[in-house]
Amino acid sequence: MAASFVGVGLVALALFWQAAGWLADQVFLQLDVAQPWWIWVVVALVLGVLAGVPSLLLATIPRAPAVRETGRAWLCASGVAVLGGLLRVVPDPQQEAYLFALAVVLAVAAFLLRRAPRTTGSVGLAIVAGLVALIPWLLLGSLGGALETVLAALAAASAGWLASSILDGRFWTAFGAAGPAEPVDPAGAAGPAGPVGAGSGFPVESFPKIRPETVIQQGSGGSRARRVVVGGLVAGVAFALLGAGLGASGTQLAAMFVLPPLGFAAAALGSSRTTGWLVGVAALGPLAFVDPDEISLFLLGRDIPFWTLIATAASLAAGLVLALVFGLALRKTPPRAVGWSLAALAVLASISLYAVSGQPGLHGERLFVVMKEQASLAGLPTTTGPGSGRDARVAAVYQRLVQHAERTQADLRKQLDRWHLSYRPYYLVNGVQVDGGPLVRQWLSARDDVDRVLLDPVLRPLPSDIETHHGPLTSPGTDHWNIDMVGAPSAWAAGVTGSGIVVGSSDSGVDGTHPALAQNFRGGPDSWYDPWNGTTQPTDHNGHGTHTLATAVGHEGVGVAPGAQWVGCVNLARNMGSPSYYLDCLQFMLAPFPAGGDPFTDGRPERAPNILTNSWGCPEAEGCDPTSLRPAIDALAAAGIAVVVAAGNSGPRCGSISDPPAPYAAAITVAAVNESRQVTEFSSRGDAGTPGKPDIAAPGERVLSAMPGGTYEKADGTSMATPHVAGVIALLWSQEPALIGDLAATRQRLAADARPAAPASPDGSSAGDSSGCSGAAYTVGAGIVSARS
Repeated sequence: MAASFVGVGLVALALFWQAAGWLADQVFLQLDVAQPWWIWVVVALVLGVLAGVPSLLLATIPRAPAVRETGRAWLCASGVAVLGGLLRVVPDPQQEAYLFALAVVLAVAAFLLRRAPRTTGSVGLAIVAGLVALIPWLLLGSLGGALETVLAALAAASAGWLASSILDGRFWTAFGAAGPAEPVDPAGAAGPAGPVGAGSGFPVESFPKIRPETVIQQGSGGSRARRVVVGGLVAGVAFALLGAGLGASGTQLAAMFVLPPLGFAAAALGSSRTTGWLVGVAALGPLAFVDPDEISLFLLGRDIPFWTLIATAASLAAGLVLALVFGLALRKTPPRAVGWSLAALAVLASISLYAVSGQPGLHGERLFVVMKEQASLAGLPTTTGPGSGRDARVAAVYQRLVQHAERTQADLRKQLDRWHLSYRPYYLVNGVQVDGGPLVRQWLSARDDVDRVLLDPVLRPLPSDIETHHGPLTSPGTDHWNIDMVGAPSAWAAGVTGSGIVVGSSDSGVDGTHPALAQNFRGGPDSWYDPWNGTTQPTDHNGHGTHTLATAVGHEGVGVAPGAQWVGCVNLARNMGSPSYYLDCLQFMLAPFPAGGDPFTDGRPERAPNILTNSWGCPEAEGCDPTSLRPAIDALAAAGIAVVVAAGNSGPRCGSISDPPAPYAAAITVAAVNESRQVTEFSSRGDAGTPGKPDIAAPGERVLSAMPGGTYEKADGTSMATPHVAGVIALLWSQEPALIGDLAATRQRLAADARPAAPASPDGSSAGDSSGCSGAAYTVGAGIVSARS
């Protein structure tokens, strides 16, 4: 009874500490701060002490063999949890390195913990049971790259081997017939045994030498029931602790629910080898069919975390069903031929389900190669104003970038073709996206013409389309305080609505049928681009892009410049992007091209929008480094295109304006204020390392705007603030066309017309902290943007 309470406590402790470690990861990710490496070390060591000490006591003090074997199993599994936790100091993007290390560590542990005798049983039935637990992952998950998949399979196999070493023949005998009825190796084994190592248990020469295959038949019905119920519970606790050590942050939580119910099936099968096969097959689900980077709070709704939860619950349910079926129906081991025949049928059925109803194929990470020689922007035209001069300026930038990329990438493309590696060239940043893993990255990094190689994350496919998010309101109402704050109604009264200006949106998409946006879509074959899903008409499932664009140019009273036209591009369909997706849209904005066109040859720079609203940032988790997108923003500015970007939502920490493109000098970076004209708590702050940032502020709290399906919603964020500034620039350029493309003069006018923000604290300082970034220069820049009346 005492051991039972200890087991429940161990599982609760393991779940608590593993969940705490994952939540810490997510908090630091949300704050855009690198998690300290020692967090998982602390989690692992604390769990090791709290779980290991009572397990050690159970393994050494009691005289009952079953209790001593229980303690040994839990102690060994606690050690696995510690080792797996320590391995999580490997950065998440290095999944291949983590899986390799995990496979090696588990295999070494399995070798060191092995004991004779070892028992067999019906391996075929164990494979069937493991596949039943794996099926939800085959249907709902998807594989990564080739190397990642192979390493995940090796790690799962090592986990199975380790499980068979921990829950070996001696363990199952302790829960079987009365007295030592353990089957032994033909060679036998001699010598006393201790609680943990190869000498654990009773003198093996006292065990009768029976055939290993007969282990399930041994003992009375009562002893079998004891093995299934009590042994299954003990095995389940061991599997929970083992699962705590399997997988990077997030994956282990799934493993901790998938494996424990299989303890009853393992007990019914009652041998070391069946235990190994059962765990090895089932562990493949969490290890191979989900990317730990995607078990993230950034991916809300019916995305990877949702489907991971569903797969985990389904595997848990399958394990419980297996416990009933094996516990009640499996009275003796079937003939070996029957077991292997069932296993073969189960394998074929699983493959068929995966091929027909799953997401077959490999979906590994890609690489983004940044070339060493970026194009020079010197000597390009600086014509301002509308008309042919502006078109020639954009065309000159486009032609120089394309020609430079073609010349400097020629040898690299030739080598990629030679090795049959798929790739996609880019010109806005002189770089190439390449399909490849760590070995390809190492080869590319060694080239003289390559500056660096970034990871270019690819979200794995989903089993069904994401549901479209609708707002809770069916009409825009009259609460447009944000529009009033920036002075848009005064401009409208003077006849200035943004006509003649085109605003480009790169975001989750746009609901092109929304009443607030339908009438001012520019139209034509080069006004919409969706590199995610290939849609040919403006579409938005997330709603973020519809909301932000409508604030810039929407009708129905929600937009600053309703007379302006818009074009759109999808760079963030599932709330996580990559360098290549961001560049896909930025290239489209510099030189739009028709659906299916080649950005290098089919670009139409004369159709470039005047202003870009960008309510996104590219953190390290998405593959960007501090300078990865700078050449793109510089080139767009050189073309006279105003690039307006969000400061970020990582405030009030100093220096939290950090994710590209917010820190770049060529971008107009926007902070958020509330209805009281105070900087919001969440708005990212600048510091001495980001001089001049943010540039300006705009309403970013409780902002009412359009959502898909003709609905509306109030939302918070610097994402909501950014399009206000894009809309005000549209009004300004519409009123004074000579300013089109004159970014320096436009910045001066924005600063001159800005209104001061209100102090956010009683002492007159801005919200934030007292460490040197609470002044207006680091919180709201020039002040709150205002349309000139």
